[in-house]
Amino acid sequence: MTPMVEAQGVHKRFGRTEVLRGIDLSVAAGEVLCIVGPSGSGKSTFLRCVNHLEKVDAGRLLVDGVLVGYREEGGRLHELREREVCATRRDIGMVFQRFNLFPHMTALGNVMEAPMQVLGRPRAEARAQAVALLERVGLSAKADNYPSQLSGGQQQRVAIARALAMGPKLMLFDEPTSALDPELVGEVLDVMRQLAADGMTMIVVTHEMGFAREVGDQLVFMDEGTIVESGPPREVLAAPRHKRTQAFLSKVL
Repeated sequence: MTPMVEAQGVHKRFGRTEVLRGIDLSVAAGEVLCIVGPSGSGKSTFLRCVNHLEKVDAGRLLVDGVLVGYREEGGRLHELREREVCATRRDIGMVFQRFNLFPHMTALGNVMEAPMQVLGRPRAEARAQAVALLERVGLSAKADNYPSQLSGGQQQRVAIARALAMGPKLMLFDEPTSALDPELVGEVLDVMRQLAADGMTMIVVTHEMGFAREVGDQLVFMDEGTIVESGPPREVLAAPRHKRTQAFLSKVL
């Protein structure tokens, strides 16, 4: 079967700094891949490359068998126009550390906006879908609240509902709980657990090792732009083989 995500020798530089140094990995449809590692290891950069928010300098990224951000002609890659990139990006939902909600729109309005503006759905249809998605993330009672009236955990759950409104094949989470107070982390992880149970393919950059152990199908430890170690989360967390992995986990577990 075609992997939902496939990275082949992905490199990325910012100036003289090589942030990704040949990333190879594969995520099957319905799998949850958790990426852990120290700050500056390239985790978030890789995630941003998956939906072409950052352009790779070498290698290939494919989502559901289709090149991300490029087309191939005569053995050479040609970057897609921004309109074409945006069209392929519709299949990839992304949730960031910060919630990035529209402050002048209610929770319902935030979830309705993209389906109407990008997909051209009628308002009534977009509203019905948004109501259902807010119920799915446990926020049906907050539909008419503005972001300033919501807790951080509630705002992040609205952000998840907003990403789901586009009907993505793949969800990317960039440390979605790192900006939350500790008591609010659980409500966001519960929504993510349910998404995984429903069969959503997910790549999650996280420091929540309990979530990775419980929900993840694969765990990747990154350091200095490389994949140092990977495998089933329970095995990697219980008995890491590489000294760098051992040192990192000794500080976070």
